[in-house]
Amino acid sequence: MNFKKYLMIGAAVAGLGMTSCVGDLDLKPNDPNLVDTSDPNFKANSLAMCYAGIACSGISGPGSSYVADLDPGTSAYLRLMFTLNEFCTDECVWIWPDAGVSDIVACTWGANNGLLQGAYYRLMGHIAVCNQFLLNTKDDTDAETQEMRAEARVLRAYSYYNMMDLFGASSFCTEETNGQDPTQISRADLYKWVESELKDIVDNKLISENPVYGRVGLDGAEALLARLYLNGQVFSGENRYADCQKRCDNIIARHQGGGFEGSGLAEHWHYLFSLENKNYMPGGANKAENEILFGIAFDADMTQSYGGPTFIISSTISNTHYIPRQNYGSSSEWSCLRGCAEMAARFPGAPEETQDVRDDLWFKGVMPAGKDEAGNKWDAEDYSDRFVGFTGAWATCGGNAIIKFTGRTANAAKDGGWNWNADGTPGWPVTTFSSTDQPIIRLADVYLMWAECYVNGQVGERQKALDYINLVRRRAGAPNTDSQSLTKQGIMDERSRELYLESTRRTDLVRNGMFAGPTQTIWQYKGSISNNAGTRIAAHMNLYPIPQAVLNSQPGFKQNPGY
Repeated sequence: MNFKKYLMIGAAVAGLGMTSCVGDLDLKPNDPNLVDTSDPNFKANSLAMCYAGIACSGISGPGSSYVADLDPGTSAYLRLMFTLNEFCTDECVWIWPDAGVSDIVACTWGANNGLLQGAYYRLMGHIAVCNQFLLNTKDDTDAETQEMRAEARVLRAYSYYNMMDLFGASSFCTEETNGQDPTQISRADLYKWVESELKDIVDNKLISENPVYGRVGLDGAEALLARLYLNGQVFSGENRYADCQKRCDNIIARHQGGGFEGSGLAEHWHYLFSLENKNYMPGGANKAENEILFGIAFDADMTQSYGGPTFIISSTISNTHYIPRQNYGSSSEWSCLRGCAEMAARFPGAPEETQDVRDDLWFKGVMPAGKDEAGNKWDAEDYSDRFVGFTGAWATCGGNAIIKFTGRTANAAKDGGWNWNADGTPGWPVTTFSSTDQPIIRLADVYLMWAECYVNGQVGERQKALDYINLVRRRAGAPNTDSQSLTKQGIMDERSRELYLESTRRTDLVRNGMFAGPTQTIWQYKGSISNNAGTRIAAHMNLYPIPQAVLNSQPGFKQNPGY
């Protein structure tokens, strides 16, 4: 199956035939004539809607949204997940004072924040898409349809996981209650439901171990279950570290023998975030190194979005004087996403000193005049680790260039190098929209989850936990570390070095008691956009509030404590 073809079709009709599970949420258009179950391609097209609901904003290209009255760029699914999981942390900051964003950066949000409303509606809209597919295929018992249904259930579980993580309590509906008034489900009860869904799919092998490229398979489903268990104490009040570690063991065992040191990890870290990372996706060409266990496919022509990798790449390219956008495969430079000082501190020294490739696309500190690797000149820039302040002007707020995702193509024959042309120009396309795929969960995360289960849950073997941390570090070119990494702070620092800009940081901080409450850590701008040193925030901010618009439409719904 040419899955990108079906993704394009899915994007063109995403949201058709849906009924709302939020209440007054308007999902448009709702024309059952465009969902023809007699069409031989109906199932493939409809399943593609479930994927396109995560990749694309709407039915008419990147400037449209299938959720009414939402800005299609800011409210793109993966962009919202990034915004709410990264901007409020010690990894990065959005320097342009867009409405609602500054409150997320400063951790001063309230129930009327438009981004929170957008996230709630976007997630529930995607759940409605998946419910519709499941409803329309409920009587089909053939093996192919059953596997497609399992995929839709995993994608729906992913959205419910995000609801549970961000908002705690959630509107709740399934294909069995489609069309009925929504109910509010508690975080603990939603946790049990998501666990039951994923265990059924994984333990009964309802989903392929070798999925078609771009589609979720057994690894992705079990990795999501492992991530659920990792956060079990927060989500349900129950320690599930032993269950998380068991799921990690299953995934790791399936990937032994290929890749870096036979671990299944990709040989080259940068390749996972560049144009050819499709090879490392489920069903990708490089099966021995299919490190991306769960990812969303993108294409510059077929799946255009102002979210996803297009958003991450364009926003981290900060100024053509020192970051020529064409060197990273982008025709756009948004100049609005910067790395925090606390993030830079996790990579002491210059990349050539540490040998850690995870920051060798960065620019830190005062940048001298010089040339990039293609010979392009840049001007001297005072690009300090500390921000000057939010002036409302592009590229005037200091910070670090924190580039990770790119549109480059790699050359394995050059030992992890890039395909530059002989004349020093980029050997890759320069496009408005990115064809780089977006990882959701990677195998490196699974190794680090296993280690954290030892640190926080005291399950498993100490040496194995250290070996897994060092495996991830060696792949990045960093030296082995000792038992100092087997602490809460040590594992958190390593997770940040490996997983920054992958929308995991807020959840990691909350799980380890570092985001809010009595054991929180402090970083610049936390608690106040004008306070470079940062301040404390209240414990109730470990959860976002239920948006006021949802409460207004559903008077029986309860707000989270503290709001």
